[in-house]
Amino acid sequence: MQNKLTLLTAFFVTSVVIANVLAGKIVAFGDYVILPAAVVTYAFTFLLTDIINELYGKKAAQRAVFFGFYAQIFAMVMIYVGMLLPALEQEMQNAYEMLLGQNFRFVVASMAAYFVSQNWDVWIFNKLKNKTNGRHKWLRNNASTMSSQFIDTVIFITIGFLGAVPSLGAMIVSQYVVKLALAALDTPLFYLLTRKTNRR
Repeated sequence: MQNKLTLLTAFFVTSVVIANVLAGKIVAFGDYVILPAAVVTYAFTFLLTDIINELYGKKAAQRAVFFGFYAQIFAMVMIYVGMLLPALEQEMQNAYEMLLGQNFRFVVASMAAYFVSQNWDVWIFNKLKNKTNGRHKWLRNNASTMSSQFIDTVIFITIGFLGAVPSLGAMIVSQYVVKLALAALDTPLFYLLTRKTNRR
């Protein structure tokens, strides 16, 4: 059981760090849906905290969230150190800075959105689990993830893009719709990966 918790926490922390790296690539689906490539990877983090919360409790999920926060800080420091090192070619340095050199405003937006939304996810999931006496797993999984994704989207886009884009509301809605779809799709995975609790 302890090995499984360690593995789930490791996947969670890895997903958080990788999401910050992938955020450097912006993808577009048509003219209206524009979002960072990190949206898919980051969606898994809410699923993983829900699984940890379901199997090991609120404290274990909260611990994973803090581990992820510390890992982000460590990764950003290491990326910055790598940026200061002399590159063999200037093109290599430019590519490195373009992909990994995050704007300070986006760093603040990302960290604030992560800390608030992930802690909300853990809290509301546990609250709903206690309210329903452990029944209706689909309810706590979807309600916690969907509300957390909304909080994450609003905080990140507001801090990161306020005053920089003409339609903040449209940007929030388009990103949240994609996150909402991903949140709905993770319910079968949640049931599959927490099925042992049913047998108990």
